[in-house]
Amino acid sequence: MKLLKPSIAHISEYVAALRQGWSPDNLRSEAAQEQIESIEKDAASFVSNLDDPTAKAGLLTLPDGSKVPRLPSIRRWIWDDEFCGHIGFRWKLGTEELPPTCSGHIGYGVVPWRQGEGLASAALVAILPEAKEAGLEFVKITTSPDNPASVRVIEKAGGALIRTYIADKALGGHETLEFKIMIAD
Repeated sequence: MKLLKPSIAHISEYVAALRQGWSPDNLRSEAAQEQIESIEKDAASFVSNLDDPTAKAGLLTLPDGSKVPRLPSIRRWIWDDEFCGHIGFRWKLGTEELPPTCSGHIGYGVVPWRQGEGLASAALVAILPEAKEAGLEFVKITTSPDNPASVRVIEKAGGALIRTYIADKALGGHETLEFKIMIAD
């Protein structure tokens, strides 16, 4: 498994996964179709906005339809002989704190036909050096209590449960587990 910076060279594999029903946003299923349309309109801009460490890509649409400013972020494609999913890291400059409309520093998703292979766990461990480079001492990651596979991914990467809470209404207002992963020196 390796993490690839999104590129035009692999955009067809990404689009194929979207067309097969995979969505890069587990809170907004319509995101897959929106991304297909965006890629058809301007694939180069779409790809460049996935790697956005200066938060230039504009507003972010939340599950309730509201829009908030983006945080600096990067996205990597999980690759193992083919496109297998994605992992993203977002942060707020100078602090580990995040706004209430951000559900953690790291989010990931693996296409259904490649789940259960340890790809998400490997990707999570592989992206932690990016968090260290951004100056963070730890990252927070959230998941639903109804997603035991995600809990296992986080725990395998050293995550410790720090709290259960109700997510911001803009994110669906559902019960959420928050984990912390310390970043090693």
